[in-house]
Formats: sequence, C-alpha cells, structure tokens
Amino acid sequence: MSERVPVRCPACRREHVYRVPTFPCACGTPVAPALDVSGEPTRLTRRVWHESWVTVPCPRCSLRSQWPWPELGCPCGAVLRLPLLVPGDAGGPSAARPAFQPVTIRTPLDAVTAAALYLRWLGHPDVRRADQRPPSGVALAARGLIAHVDPGPRTASTREVECLWLTAMSESAQGVHFSLAGYDPAALDLAERLSTPLFLLDRTGMPQAVNGAADTLAEG
Repeated sequence: MSERVPVRCPACRREHVYRVPTFPCACGTPVAPALDVSGEPTRLTRRVWHESWVTVPCPRCSLRSQWPWPELGCPCGAVLRLPLLVPGDAGGPSAARPAFQPVTIRTPLDAVTAAALYLRWLGHPDVRRADQRPPSGVALAARGLIAHVDPGPRTASTREVECLWLTAMSESAQGVHFSLAGYDPAALDLAERLSTPLFLLDRTGMPQAVNGAADTLAEG
C-alpha cells in the first residue's frame, strides 16, 4: 500500500491527505519518490516540461528512471507541487536531464525493456506494450507515440518502416523504430523520406540514432 502524507494548501490552508504514487521499475519493483514531509508544498503557477520530472532510483536494481513530479490539485484551484528528498538536490527540481541508464540486452525481452526505458527518458512516462502486433517484434505505445522494437537477427526492411508509418498515421502519433540488427539501405531511404526516427540497439542497451529524425527526437 502506498504511503499517505498530510498536505496543507498554502493558498486556502485546507488540509489534504496525499497518497504517494508508485511506478513500476523495469525489473518489476514498485518505486516511489521520497516526499519531504517537513517541507512545504509550492503553488504551481507556470508549468515547465523539464521541471515536471524527478529521477527516482530503484531500491532493488538501482536503475534510475524519470517519473512525474508529485502534484496535488486543491478544490480552491491551486495546483501544489510537493517537496521531495532528491539526492544531490536542495529540494527544488533540477533543469538538467540526467544521463540515460541502459540495461544490458541478453534476451529479446531485454531489448523491449531498453527501448521502453529510453522512451521514458525522452519524456514518455506512460509507455506501455501496445495492443497491435507489428510484422516483427513488439509494439510499444505512449501518448502521441507508437514504437516498434525488433530484437530479431535480421535487418529491418522497408516493410517494417512502412508498417510503422501507417500505424502511426492511423493513430495520429509519431512512429519510432528500434532494431537490434540494423536496417537495410532501402529501409533507411524510406525512413528518411517519411521522417521516421530509427534507432539501433547495441548489446549494452544504449540506443543509437541512425537518421536525422532520430537525432532530433533524442535532442528533445
């Protein structure tokens, strides 16, 4: 059961009970941001994307992942950002994005996990396994994004790129492709024309941008 902490709104002084959210680490362990119960919440008046995330280490595998900064909406209309005990931080959110922490790829499932973690690092915390199945590999989905992960031994072809593009178009989303074996020249050419980001996964789990669209996506 998640922790519950008292929170007082600084605008109307109303008392609330906040349930601290938990998030699933790639290893399956639930993790939660550590709230500073002695601190005071701040009223959020302007939302900045890079200040809306906090890095939380997993207590089991030590993997550091980014999750939404805990917030609470008060009936008076104020949105409260709760104070956290952030290692190496005085209590305020950090503007710098931490380095991506890859996971070693030994199995096809590891490749899917590596891609999912990378997408979360890019700012898609809601990434999950999609319902549809691509021609090969596994499909992931997040708000506004569809990703195909191909952990097989064959290079991705134009069929995989075109299928991803059509699926993304039907969902009004951005398509992204990850491959463990790389891409054939025709697939690279088609992805360039369709502005589809392509990433190559190496065995360390670190995605490498293959084309300009992937570079742009990786740069945020």
